Amino acid sequence: MSRFKPAANSFTRPMTHWWWKNRYFRRYMVREGSAVFLSAYALILLAGLYSLARGEAAYNAWRDALATPVCLLFHTVALAALIYHSITWFQVMPKTAPRLPFDPKFVTAGGMAAATGISFFILACLLWATL
Repeated sequence: MSRFKPAANSFTRPMTHWWWKNRYFRRYMVREGSAVFLSAYALILLAGLYSLARGEAAYNAWRDALATPVCLLFHTVALAALIYHSITWFQVMPKTAPRLPFDPKFVTAGGMAAATGISFFILACLLWATL
């Protein structure tokens, strides 16, 4: 028996699927559930990296395991979950992001194009350096 007793008129919320009735919460729960598929896919890629470190035979066995119909179905479901998760994440992000420390009108299309061009140049240099 616990020494902590609830107050006389306290409210205890029943443990039901109350979130299923609200569209906003339903979409939130599906988006959070899609992260399970993304985590499983990350573990599959880590297993591939581990098999690559073990040698060519282990890596080829991992690749053969990925060619089974069950794995192809999983990858299809994981791709759909990834697309849904990405779309809903970018819909939520502007609502939760902190305010910019400067006036947003200073971010111009030319500035975005220049930042994108510089990023691609740096990426190309890094890729060229690894070849």
